[in-house]
Amino acid sequence: MRTLIELEIRRTLRNRRYVFFTVLYPSLLYFFLVTAYGDGMAGGVSAKSYFMVSMATFGAVGAVLTGSAQRISLERRSGWVRQLRLTALPGRAYAVAKICACAVTTLPALLAVFALGAAEGVRLPAVQWLGLTLALWLGSFVFAALGVALGYAAEPNAVQSIVMIVYMLLALAGGTWFPVSGTLKTIARFNPVYLYNQLAAFAHPGGGFDTGAAAGLAGFLLLFTAAAAVLYRRDTRQA
Repeated sequence: MRTLIELEIRRTLRNRRYVFFTVLYPSLLYFFLVTAYGDGMAGGVSAKSYFMVSMATFGAVGAVLTGSAQRISLERRSGWVRQLRLTALPGRAYAVAKICACAVTTLPALLAVFALGAAEGVRLPAVQWLGLTLALWLGSFVFAALGVALGYAAEPNAVQSIVMIVYMLLALAGGTWFPVSGTLKTIARFNPVYLYNQLAAFAHPGGGFDTGAAAGLAGFLLLFTAAAAVLYRRDTRQA
């Protein structure tokens, strides 16, 4: 399984579309947003700090969703998944390898936006930078599991569209592009992207670690992992 994980990481990092859409694109969006807001506020905190977090999560979610869902769907179509089932590799190891590889490749998406945020004047103690990176990296496992589920649920010719729709809708209602409030905020508490953004609230002045968001993400991780397992078994029976 270790060899498979290393292979998946190398394949992802060599993908130019991955580099642009999950590393460079969120950084460019962050630059445009902070240029538009200037030294203003967003959600009660500095816009530079708010959008640094939201664009980092935007890139991380994109990295794991596209990296797992589209790759799995394409490998199902090519017959690669069927070939792996004929080897000694346990069935669950394939999904685990995908999730682990996606989690590793999330880091460039996070670090690129954090570096730009620091250049724009966001100042945090070293321990907060480390905690922020660790929290968002661990949180990305939730979306890696969702990506695995989508990869087994969608047909190969439709998976890209489905992933993009899910990705954009979750981001739109999750406080990625603008702070949510009122009724929208109440609804957003059931949105994993909103919880993911809240997980980083301790990085804002006066903020603390949101245990409710962490618990909610843990619940989504169990839900998406269970869905991925069910869909994997269904795909195995159909193969």
